[in-house]
Amino acid sequence: MKLIKSLFGDKTPKVEKKLPWISLTTMQQISDIVERSKMKPQVVFKHSTRCGISKMVINQFIESYEFEEGDLDLYYLDLLNYRDISNEVGYKFQVLHQSPQLLVIKNGLVVTHESHGAINTIQLENFI
Repeated sequence: MKLIKSLFGDKTPKVEKKLPWISLTTMQQISDIVERSKMKPQVVFKHSTRCGISKMVINQFIESYEFEEGDLDLYYLDLLNYRDISNEVGYKFQVLHQSPQLLVIKNGLVVTHESHGAINTIQLENFI
């Protein structure tokens, strides 16, 4: 059966997985992230909508994501539309800008961050 699917494609409709993204669009949200990080981890995914690598990495991230909404807050930052927010995130958390990039914030500090394919090596469960 696998051979047939590999030759002719799997016609089973794929269900798109929805994550509990919070759009990061204002400077105030950065202060909110700091405060909320004292109660539970805050995760910021910085994504470039024009970058093929960024698209591949975010798709892999979405596919492997298995957390409940109460475990952490998950922010999505569109780098092209919110460059000033991205710059402030880098400044506030002292992390050099990369794209794509994932930051995990606890108690007001970045406890880990990665970029590109290394994003998917972060074991988020270790920070919950």
